[in-house]
Amino acid sequence: MDSLVISNIRQRPLRSAISVLGVALGVTLVMLFTGLSRGMSDDLQRRSSNVRAEIIFTRQGSFQGTSTTANLSTKYVDLLKKVDGVESAVPVIRHFYASGVWGVDQVEGVDWDSFAQMSSVRLVQGRGPRAFDEIVIDETKASRNHPVGSSVKLYGDKDFKVVGIYAPESGARAKLSLEAMQSFLEAPGKCSYILVKCRNAADQIAVANRINELIPGNKVQLTADFFPSIENSIPGLAIFMRVLVVLAAVVSALVVMLAMHTTITERTREIGILKAMGASRRYIISEIEREALAISFLGLVVGFALAALGGLGIHKATGLIFEFGGWWAMIAALIGMAGGALGALYPAARAANLDPVTALAYE
Repeated sequence: MDSLVISNIRQRPLRSAISVLGVALGVTLVMLFTGLSRGMSDDLQRRSSNVRAEIIFTRQGSFQGTSTTANLSTKYVDLLKKVDGVESAVPVIRHFYASGVWGVDQVEGVDWDSFAQMSSVRLVQGRGPRAFDEIVIDETKASRNHPVGSSVKLYGDKDFKVVGIYAPESGARAKLSLEAMQSFLEAPGKCSYILVKCRNAADQIAVANRINELIPGNKVQLTADFFPSIENSIPGLAIFMRVLVVLAAVVSALVVMLAMHTTITERTREIGILKAMGASRRYIISEIEREALAISFLGLVVGFALAALGGLGIHKATGLIFEFGGWWAMIAALIGMAGGALGALYPAARAANLDPVTALAYE
């Protein structure tokens, strides 16, 4: 039986290849979008976890997922340092900008020495930024052909000289001096938020409450709650993912249905011969379903391979992180196999109901 399925696929290589690619398309779409979402979310969480400050002090609306504004006065730094339980306070400007054709990247303006001391990052090469056109980057960004002494383009056409490489990764991958960022954004004496480190991390809630009492009217958050995941920070992303899954299932089912319907028409005489020889409806349906499942399985393999290659290409071109998710891989596999099986159901039932005499007379 299995040899019959394989021979049917091999006899019609073009139709089989198109069917396989149709299933692969649905699988690739699911894996690419979910892999990029997962990779970006995990990367953001990993870098955010290396920010050692326990508290973020900012204003309402100054930091929203993929956009920031520098609307907080740096004069708050001195006030925060006077709050009981505060060890240090470091102002930061985080700015998002278009990177390449599709990408969005971010850069931070910091007082390097203060930031490095608070976040326990160290320079593995070079020194901190001093001039307005100097920048330090983390090891991941440096691995993309950006050694010390090279230039990095920000905001499309502005060149910044790489003067240092730091580790571990913390916050944005690229950092200018705070003064350079203030000058570029025309926001002297301003920042996006202030990182606050407590003398005792266990007292962070009490310290946050004191800050609220002594400096009211601002937004005080714990660092652990401040940096949300990508899925939560982009409205509607979860709904988009569900719609994508449904569309992928529909594409897979329709492609297999069309392929199976075509092959039933092509093999009308063969089916008539099988029925004349005593083949049952169940046998004919199972034979067609096995062929559809074989095509769907090949589509899964091709789809996973295309997704891996696509994710690697996107990472090389834009720096976005792509991660295979086991849960989404199972969903993609279920979509491919179920879509193929359901798509072949109608053509299989139609073939099983053919009249043997009419099928044998079909030209």
